[in-house]
Amino acid sequence: MATAVVPVELPDRAWQHAHVRQALRSRDIGAVFRHVQRYGGASQARIAMAVGMTQARVNEVINGRREVVRLDVFERIADGLNLPDDARHLLGLATGRERRTGGPAFDLASFPEVVRVYQTQSAAAQDIREQARTASEWDVLAVRGLGLIGLKDSLLRPCLTGPQGASPRVRVLLLDPAVPALAHRAAEIGESAESLAGGVRLAEARLRELADGGEVAVYRYRTLPTWRIIRLDSTMFVSAFDSGWEGHESATYKVMETPHGPLFRGFRRMVETAVADGERTV
Repeated sequence: MATAVVPVELPDRAWQHAHVRQALRSRDIGAVFRHVQRYGGASQARIAMAVGMTQARVNEVINGRREVVRLDVFERIADGLNLPDDARHLLGLATGRERRTGGPAFDLASFPEVVRVYQTQSAAAQDIREQARTASEWDVLAVRGLGLIGLKDSLLRPCLTGPQGASPRVRVLLLDPAVPALAHRAAEIGESAESLAGGVRLAEARLRELADGGEVAVYRYRTLPTWRIIRLDSTMFVSAFDSGWEGHESATYKVMETPHGPLFRGFRRMVETAVADGERTV
């Protein structure tokens, strides 16, 4: 007979510490497990039993030799550590009430569009570049875009020439330097509005150089950034902006277009609306 899983029990206040909340936001499960060890005195074996892993796998995660990327595993970890609802939300999971009324959120069987989640953009970089090298259409929704496409050593710039020498059609959407939303965003990340605006203008100048040799269009949007989106044909890599961190520091979700899925279509609509309402500068 199977042994019943007994969750690790920590008081709710244990999940209010700033460092563990940041670990939850960034899906750094190694840091979460270390917090459970320190705060609750749980051994690796105890954590493994609660979250449905082997002790060896827990050890690898704690010591940074393995990342957790599957959403169903995040759900199992949240259950095994008995996370309170606000901590579950930081991981991008449904609360207990939401699960009872609507089923488990971010279950890959229920959301086949989300095929992978990475702790940060850097963890997704190789996959993004591989997709970019063969894609015929790119959309990049960012704030200033320097790290994505604006500079020679940026994530996407080396992929602008495809394997047969063809260049993709590229649309880049950047935050308008003149709108209040830019000053708001600058304050959120502890940067001056002048510096952030200068970064946007620098990215536009570098992208203008690209436009001379290929199909590159740049638009300015005017709303406070919420999502950072890289669309490469029918694949998107999506991460979130929030107070205190930038898009590349957030978890990155790989979203595939499916016949009836709402996520890809919703993000695509956001990009098209930003293009339609924006001002083209390149």
